[in-house]
Amino acid sequence: MPVPRPSLADPRILAATALGTGYLPAAPGTWASLLAAVAAWPIAAAGGWPLLLAAAAAVSMLGIPAIAAYHRASGRIDPGEVTIDEVAGQWLALAACPLDPLWWLAGFVAFRVFDIVKPPPVRWADRRFKTAVGVMLDDVLAGLYAVAVLLAARWALAPSI
Repeated sequence: MPVPRPSLADPRILAATALGTGYLPAAPGTWASLLAAVAAWPIAAAGGWPLLLAAAAAVSMLGIPAIAAYHRASGRIDPGEVTIDEVAGQWLALAACPLDPLWWLAGFVAFRVFDIVKPPPVRWADRRFKTAVGVMLDDVLAGLYAVAVLLAARWALAPSI
């Protein structure tokens, strides 16, 4: 018999599901990344990439106990409903982008591609670590891949930007 999904009334579950985006019926990771991209704009506007990196680190650290709480409540370690890890990875990717809508779109797409495709070692981390830390780790690694691609693109396009 399936366990009922944990209630969003618990702040840890609300955090683990990125304000409930994990409970949306289709593509919850993409919805959480979209929410993250929208929320990242004012953070980056206020403090640039250093503040966005700090926010990504904070979400990562606060997200780990929230993921663990979801696991205890549901009995599942990495269900699609857990989307706080997408927020952390997306913010990491966007820290490599200038505050420009086209770059923001590129950062969104780059992170989603690496999060879905899971190139090595992202796939390895996803399969190897079945803990709250592991759930966060694969998205942070996907975010780092996106950072590398975005910084390379910025460097390649520097004369024309």
